[in-house]
Amino acid sequence: ESDEWSKLELAQQRIIELSLRSATLSGVGLEGEEKEKFNKLKLRAAELSTKFSSNLLDATKAYSITITDKNELEDLPHSLLQMFAQSARDEGHSDASPEDGPWRVTLDPPSYVQFMKYSANRSLRETLYRAYSTRASGESFDNEAIILELLEIRQQIAKLLGFNSYAEVSISKKMAPSVEEVEKMHSDLREKCISIAHEEVKTVATYAKQHGQTEPLAPWDLGYWSEKLKAEKYLFTDEEIKPYFPLERVLDGLFSLTSRLFGVTIEAADGQAEVWNSDVRFFNVRSAESDKEVIARFFLDPYSRPKEKNGGAWMNTCVDRSRLLGPREKGGKRIPVAYIICNQSPPVGETPSLMTFREVETLFHEFGHGLQHMLTQMEYGDVAGINGIEWDAVEIPSQMMENFCYDKDTVAAISGHYKTGEPLPEELFEKLKAARNYMVATVMLRQLGFGALDMYLHSHYSPSQEPLFSVQQRLLGEHAVLSPLEEDRFLCSFAHIFAGGYAAGYYSYKWAEILSCDAYGAFEEAAKESPEAAARVGRKFRDTILARGGGQHPEQVFEAFRGRKPSVVPLLTQYGLADN
Repeated sequence: ESDEWSKLELAQQRIIELSLRSATLSGVGLEGEEKEKFNKLKLRAAELSTKFSSNLLDATKAYSITITDKNELEDLPHSLLQMFAQSARDEGHSDASPEDGPWRVTLDPPSYVQFMKYSANRSLRETLYRAYSTRASGESFDNEAIILELLEIRQQIAKLLGFNSYAEVSISKKMAPSVEEVEKMHSDLREKCISIAHEEVKTVATYAKQHGQTEPLAPWDLGYWSEKLKAEKYLFTDEEIKPYFPLERVLDGLFSLTSRLFGVTIEAADGQAEVWNSDVRFFNVRSAESDKEVIARFFLDPYSRPKEKNGGAWMNTCVDRSRLLGPREKGGKRIPVAYIICNQSPPVGETPSLMTFREVETLFHEFGHGLQHMLTQMEYGDVAGINGIEWDAVEIPSQMMENFCYDKDTVAAISGHYKTGEPLPEELFEKLKAARNYMVATVMLRQLGFGALDMYLHSHYSPSQEPLFSVQQRLLGEHAVLSPLEEDRFLCSFAHIFAGGYAAGYYSYKWAEILSCDAYGAFEEAAKESPEAAARVGRKFRDTILARGGGQHPEQVFEAFRGRKPSVVPLLTQYGLADN
């Protein structure tokens, strides 16, 4: 390292390192035939990913079942009958109604997942399950050849760049130190989950038998019977929960928590900035220090507008913090501004916007992303806020904030019945907490299977040694209690790794969850001591995870906060798996 290098700030060094890494992985070091080959491979890979996605979309759209006999839709809630009648109207059945049909069920996830969860019709569940698990594997829209070519292309790209596998390429730009470390995470967590998952499924099978199912539990039964058992064990509905979570009360509690932990105050500043819809709110974030200066701002667009905005929720950067682009006449810095977008129900008449508990969690999640953007101390836009953070570490603040939704004191602060002001009753809160861990080992095992399959295909797979779907059967079978169907073609619809950005990166979901649970564990430990201790942890979180953004490798940032390397124990404890 030269004298010039040592004179640079850490953030400046990090920007250079990230830029060099990006350039290297873009093939800038290749010349001649190798460079030409690399560019052709990248172009072909992009074409194949697009084709994979369109095949999956076309295959999903091509299949549907139209039902005319309402007896076949026993147990379905009215909201689903409305959805299926609307789907029938969209296909030309102009007289379709929730009461009289016809009803059209498709393989679109909202339609399919809800049907499998609530339909008592076992025969229809099996039919839909078989169709869903073999999407994009038929003659018209077959993705198998695309998968094989993509895997081969990615391996060639890795070799050109000097790596042994495409998994190594992916890991080179992540927090995880190696492919082996990711594989160890998968195998260790699998060992913690497998026996408990067997017990969970056994309990569901017993329940199904007690309630009239004579056949052994099959994959198309698990969602239905587990949902029935869940409803019986934790008897509450969204409609029961929502009156306790009016948006304004939730925001007040969230802002109070933020102030207490991170030393900032949040104030409404509606009218200080132009907005794109009258429902959009604008806020200033002020330092709680003596000067009370505005250090960030954010827009909040909370309500669903189906004709104007996409579904889901997200945080986007509007303006990055920057010293270079700040107001020069004041010698100042450009302060960060965030967009926080949600899609909850708007107020109706005198009734305010009432939030489902999942919507509350989502707001906390996106606000966590917003905090990392707004409370950054990095002076350079390339590493300010969420910029420059490795993909498997960027969810730490967002997932960490979600955990506060299961903290008793926090829930008391964010809840208040919109008519009486009464906080969420303790009985309902305990049900919410218990329901959080329902079937948790089975769900985690399934996600670990996806991650293990993704990593194996991008690090060890050789088509000459084992057929593609034999690998799928073997690995998903090792991560399931109920064996997959022989004809299952899950890989043909695994868009995350073949049409998204998660190739050799699906593990990131679980990796980030380990980090966020460990981070939240610090708050839990401190809260047992005193509110002041929790506030000290909050300041430390702000000064490390939130402040440093992408200006330092996330492993170093996490160790600066926690004082040690990440531990999986808090995640296992949260899910009741620590003693297994």
